[in-house]
Amino acid sequence: MSGFAEYERHDGLGLAALVARREVKPEELLEAAIARVEARNPAVNAVTMKLYDYGRQAIAAGLPDGPFRGVPFLMKDLTASIAGVPMTRSSRYYADAPPSTADSEHVRRLKRAGLVIFGRTNTCELGLSLTCEPQLHGATKNPWDPTRISGGSSGGAAAAVGARMLPMAHATDGFGSIRAPAACCGLVGLKPTRGRNTQAPYLGEGLGGLSAEHAVTLSVRDSAALLDATAGTGPGDPYVAPPLARPLAKEIGADPGRLRIAFTSLAPNGAKVEAESLRALAETAKLCADLGHHVEQANPAIDGDAVVPTFLTLAAANTVVNLAGNPAKGRPARQDEVEKVTWATGQMGQRVSGADYVRATQTAHRLGRQMAAFHERWDIVLTPGLATLPPKLGWIDMMLDDVDEYWRRVFHFSPFTVWFNITGQPAMMLPLGVAGDLPVATQLVARYGDEATLFRLASQLEAARPWFARTPAVAPTPAPEDRR
Repeated sequence: MSGFAEYERHDGLGLAALVARREVKPEELLEAAIARVEARNPAVNAVTMKLYDYGRQAIAAGLPDGPFRGVPFLMKDLTASIAGVPMTRSSRYYADAPPSTADSEHVRRLKRAGLVIFGRTNTCELGLSLTCEPQLHGATKNPWDPTRISGGSSGGAAAAVGARMLPMAHATDGFGSIRAPAACCGLVGLKPTRGRNTQAPYLGEGLGGLSAEHAVTLSVRDSAALLDATAGTGPGDPYVAPPLARPLAKEIGADPGRLRIAFTSLAPNGAKVEAESLRALAETAKLCADLGHHVEQANPAIDGDAVVPTFLTLAAANTVVNLAGNPAKGRPARQDEVEKVTWATGQMGQRVSGADYVRATQTAHRLGRQMAAFHERWDIVLTPGLATLPPKLGWIDMMLDDVDEYWRRVFHFSPFTVWFNITGQPAMMLPLGVAGDLPVATQLVARYGDEATLFRLASQLEAARPWFARTPAVAPTPAPEDRR
């Protein structure tokens, strides 16, 4: 393949180090990434908006001297506003929306880190799914098995990184939309603490405080360094995450001490967890114990029955607003402009009263207090990443007529992710297990604001059971001396 030949042997920080040492130019990295998109995207349909000249122009104008200077980067087609670039939200209703007039603060910080934006990735319509199969752009396929989903809503980002088009990509998470795709595609996926990354200037919160912005990555250290580059409040933010004692990059390889780790396989909604996910959880718990941590099975005492209904109330009400937000149209969406589940969820939202919404936020806060009480004893909670292997394409179908059945399928597949959007805690997927050719993840959850402990443990687990050299058939295996 044309371009920088050793491109896939490195994570983002590794590529940036080569640029810093002048062993490779940013232009070479961008062309290597473009070559891989052109070669591999037809197999997975991850990149839906090519901004190659945008990236070339950014390099020509001069890149900031940030920690990821020269590293190619893809932005999700949702949430992230880029000046002069449209955002379709994978919806026919938004397909003609005008380009953004300014970068969001998060995008500005990504650019200051030296990242080179060169495209947008596929997502589901308005981010309302844990698969990525929009009518507008077509389905994104899992690079490990093209008959299966890549996860959602950041499925395009995960498929692109999983196929080794680039080492990391922008992602967002409102009920598992970073973590579910990371689990499906064998990546690191962190949902940061609520408020750790600002949503300024366009939003104070997303999805009633449930949504967070970050990335999917190949390595734990890239996730940490990227969060260092983007974290911090914006003017007027309604939430402020607890301050970090030091940069998260310094937690990589740091001794985590003897942590108190609980593990649970009890889904809040009672969903059945399949054998592959249970095995990965058990193996991770044993690995933690072998590394010297105190590990016990313990089920958090929370109002599990309230988790999904609380989410649905907040999501439905927000969908009403999202279906009236295209300035080019100046009117709410019509039924024929959106997918069936989107429309039906918006109709659910029309029936949510102000009192319903307040009660849902109060329930979310109660769940957060319950988890805070649990973390008085436990530093980390381990859960299965997903309850099942990635299902076949078409099963979590936003064109289903039965909206209740749709949401039942979503939370049968991923019952453990939305829990921590509601509580606001940092939660991370690690691809520590395998089932045949498919990666299987375990979720690590820390107390509110404590990404530091999460990264110390995650880097320890990565060193003990590395995954970087495992690659899907769509991408060649990197050389043994990977991630320099």
